[in-house]
Amino acid sequence: MDDGQTDRSISVSLYQSLGDIAPEVWDACACPETSDGGPPNDPFTTHRFLYALEQSGSVGTGTGWDPRYLVAEIDGQVIAVAPLYAKGHSQGEYIFDHNWAHAYERAGGRYYPKLQIAVPFTPATGRRLLTRPGMEEVGFGALLQGAIQIGAENRLSSLHVTFCTEDEALRGAEMGLLHRVTQQFHWRNDGYESFDDFLGSLSSRKRKTMRKERRQAQDFGGTIHQISGDDLRPEHWDAFWQFYQDTGARKWGTPYLTRAFFDLVQETMREDVMLVLAEREGRYVAGALNFIGRDALYGRYWGCTEHHPCLHFEACYYQAIDYAIAHGLATVEAGAQGEHKLARGYMPTETHSLHWIADEGFSGAVANYLEAERRAIEEDIEVLTSYGPFRKANPEEQE
Repeated sequence: MDDGQTDRSISVSLYQSLGDIAPEVWDACACPETSDGGPPNDPFTTHRFLYALEQSGSVGTGTGWDPRYLVAEIDGQVIAVAPLYAKGHSQGEYIFDHNWAHAYERAGGRYYPKLQIAVPFTPATGRRLLTRPGMEEVGFGALLQGAIQIGAENRLSSLHVTFCTEDEALRGAEMGLLHRVTQQFHWRNDGYESFDDFLGSLSSRKRKTMRKERRQAQDFGGTIHQISGDDLRPEHWDAFWQFYQDTGARKWGTPYLTRAFFDLVQETMREDVMLVLAEREGRYVAGALNFIGRDALYGRYWGCTEHHPCLHFEACYYQAIDYAIAHGLATVEAGAQGEHKLARGYMPTETHSLHWIADEGFSGAVANYLEAERRAIEEDIEVLTSYGPFRKANPEEQE
């Protein structure tokens, strides 16, 4: 492959284990901002997170997520990387294509395996085509063209790049890929100095509701802790594992992550984590796991062994807002789905993905579908935003 700019050859390789790629080499592309000693923009594409998934058996043989890490090099120097997986199903993606798979197979095609550039089980927006600073254009094109070439040469149905940035989506669309727009609910920090300051931006009725919910939750008969860094201990993960298993069994049938994953997070990612735990009568009864980015907090999992009114809202949403305000973070991403988040101050926000489909006829049909879906999403966001909890310009609309 020729980059068209430097007249130097770009090679794109596949690696089946991240253990074969040095952490500093991967992270020079995935999170170059950490060279100043600060945290990554998001922790999910770091070597330590992706390798924890692999080492713990959360991805790999038997999971339907088979690693095929992409690495682009010029003259032996790695300029770009991407977390690529061969997928045997469409689970754990959160931008779903089940209907596409069914239609493709009804027409006589074989949809799986497919290729996916993504962070497994993680509906958080971030860069997916990871390039060294100064190599953005060359590296982006090399990775995307390389992934498509791999799909075409192996007669695979499709390539999907999910929860990429809007900039990546627009650049990919310029290269001929299909651009899909979906939505989540995110909380934005408008320079609030405290939770009460945030409440002051809400309509009177919504403000009263949130205060009531927080009182109900905090009256559960125990104490709510925010735990991070060296304060995290193995017993915290023992408790959270019970919560995660309960939620995973109800939502997915089988939890995506293994117990070993949380042990590795304790070992290598304590500084990237904020765990909310509700303790009652000397034992933990509920918890929520958050990952910490440079400017955002990412809510990931929740679970409980006791049910108490509004404790879910407190642990997942209000504690996250408290933490974001206290640490000057701009955003809280609370995961996929959930219009109930709207009433808690989490507003509808576009998310993006890219798709390449080998069959031209089917690709055209999907393109038409995506255009209609995009219009529906835009209308949905407009309507949902109008129902948000914030004060309106017209005082009569505030109650």
